[in-house]
Amino acid sequence: MRYLAPLGHEQVSRAVAEAEMQTSGEIVTVLAERSDGYSDLALLWAIALAFTAMSVFAFVPAPFLDFYDRLAGGWEHEWTTGQLATATIALGLVTFALAWAAQLWQPLKFLLVPGRVKTMRVHDRAVALFKVGAERRTHGRTGVLIYLSMHEHRAEIVADEPIAAKVSAETWGEAMADMLEHIREGCVADGLVAGIGDVGAVLAEHFPRHADDENELPDRLIEI
Repeated sequence: MRYLAPLGHEQVSRAVAEAEMQTSGEIVTVLAERSDGYSDLALLWAIALAFTAMSVFAFVPAPFLDFYDRLAGGWEHEWTTGQLATATIALGLVTFALAWAAQLWQPLKFLLVPGRVKTMRVHDRAVALFKVGAERRTHGRTGVLIYLSMHEHRAEIVADEPIAAKVSAETWGEAMADMLEHIREGCVADGLVAGIGDVGAVLAEHFPRHADDENELPDRLIEI
C-alpha cells in the first residue's frame, strides 16, 4: 500500500534537500506500512486460548459433553477416558484454529499486540534499517534516519554516534511530536516535512555545512 502520491514524495525530498543545505548531516527518510508481522504473538494468543479452553473443559466438563452428545444425535452415553482425552484435544485444536483464523483479520491482530511490543519492534526495525542504509555511510558519520511505521502509529529517529553524543533523546522527541501532530490529522507528507525541518535545524546547530560537503545519501523518501 502506498501512503504518499508522487507529489508527497517530491515534497519530502525537497524538504530533505533544503535541510541539508545548512548542515553536513545527511537525513534519510523511510515510510513503512508496518514494522513486523507479529506472527509469533498471533501464535501465542492461539496457543493460550486453546489451553484455556481445555482447562475450562477439565474443570467444568458437563456443558461441553452435553454439546458433544447433541452433535452425536442427542443420546447421552458414558464417556470413556479415551473419549474424554480425544474430546479435550479436539476442543483445543478447534479453539487454536479459530483463534488463528480470527487473527488473519489485521485490525484484530494489531489490537491484540501490546503497545510496548509495538514500540520495541518499531525501534528494532528502525535500528536495523539505519545500520543497513545510513550508519557510517557518510564521511563524518553524520547520518540520521527518520522512520515512520504507519500500522503501529509510531516513529523513530536514529542517528550516527557523533550526533547521538551531542543531541539528547528529548530533542528528537520534540521533532517526533511535531511530526506526529500532522500525521494524526492524516497529513503524512506535512508531518514528515515538519520532522525533517526540526532535525535539520538541530543538525545545523551542531554540524554546520562545510564548503566541500557532498550529498552522500539519497534525499528521496523510501517507502516500504
